[in-house]
Amino acid sequence: MTSRTPPFAAFEWMIAWRYLRARRAEGGVSTMTWISLIGVALAVFALIATLAVRSGFRAEFVDTVLGANAHATIYYTSTSTPSGQMSRAIEDYADLTRRLADVPGVSRAAPLIKGQVMATNQGRSAGVEVFGIRAEDLMAIPRIAHSDRARGDIGRFDQGIAIGEGVARELNAQVGDRIRVISPEGARTAFGTSPRVNSYEVVYIFSAGRYDIDRTRVYLPFAEAQNFFNRDGVADEIEVMLNRPEDVDSMVYPLLRAGGERAMIWTWRDSAGSFLRALDIEDNVMFIILSILVLIAAMNIISGLIMLVKNKGRDIGILRTMGLSEGSILRVFFLCGSLVGVAGTAIGLVAGCLFALYIDPIFAFVNYVAGGGVWDPSIRGIYALPAELRLVDVVKAVSLSLGLSFVVTIFPARRAARMNPVEALRYE
Repeated sequence: MTSRTPPFAAFEWMIAWRYLRARRAEGGVSTMTWISLIGVALAVFALIATLAVRSGFRAEFVDTVLGANAHATIYYTSTSTPSGQMSRAIEDYADLTRRLADVPGVSRAAPLIKGQVMATNQGRSAGVEVFGIRAEDLMAIPRIAHSDRARGDIGRFDQGIAIGEGVARELNAQVGDRIRVISPEGARTAFGTSPRVNSYEVVYIFSAGRYDIDRTRVYLPFAEAQNFFNRDGVADEIEVMLNRPEDVDSMVYPLLRAGGERAMIWTWRDSAGSFLRALDIEDNVMFIILSILVLIAAMNIISGLIMLVKNKGRDIGILRTMGLSEGSILRVFFLCGSLVGVAGTAIGLVAGCLFALYIDPIFAFVNYVAGGGVWDPSIRGIYALPAELRLVDVVKAVSLSLGLSFVVTIFPARRAARMNPVEALRYE
């Protein structure tokens, strides 16, 4: 009659540890143990690193959208002018700006003039988009006014023009240079509309962290933009910044009410929502694929345990005749498999976290070894590979790995527990 022992007693841990350390000559499967451990570690590392990169990319993308663009844009529907032309100009922009700024939840509202022009410097040219904005409103845009890679003095904005880093590179322009801005919609004469050409001193070069913004955007003082684009006394649109940009959907109707009958709205979710939804789908698919990778790595534990049970048949028979219960045998081999899963998960956890924390030097080394050009900002949109280590992602990865490791270990452990000691010792 077998005696009852407490679950996971000290001798069960001792036997399991002895089996894990056994050499193949002693009937052990240490090689398979190492293969299983390394497989689980690599799978967990890949899962954590991928989740961190995807979280970082999403956070960086959203931050550049919210930090350099309006959270919501108010513009007017088209109306007929006395000359018979259709216009969306906002004549009462000062009053409209005040009404929008008074809406609860709005941190700032600013009138804008927008237009597309050709910029030239030293024989080089580039198509750019001009944003006419007041100096105080420009200084309130975080990614523009507080750019880490900015050059020049934003305080002199009223005396010149601010251009993106990509525009400066295309034009080979530096702070202090004068660039020419050419608009096809210039002064109206008896012979038609003639192009308008002005030159402005570059007083500030910014980097918003997004290639498409830095490559196309320039800022002009609001009054100068009104004059340059023939928008005297009007604005093209009103940009609205919110205290909580993620709540922009709930702010749509209050902003439309404040805007009046002709008001229409375009939010940052309208411009970036489809891309963010695509990122969500990609995140889910990547998690499923990498979860399968973790499962495959955990299956190696089954292979190792089956071999271990086969090699330890004689030991199982002896232990059973000595009085160990089926439960004790099951727990011994469960510990053998689960310890491999725990150790592999711990190694993968540390490696994945270190990768996410030190991604910049790691990426710089890879870029150096590859000879540069690994990350093309014109395709990726941002300038570097970001990573954000989130607790929820780490917990998901660790829970998945440990859960699969524990589940797959049960089946060979039950086989060992149900082994008949008489059959195990018959040929010994």
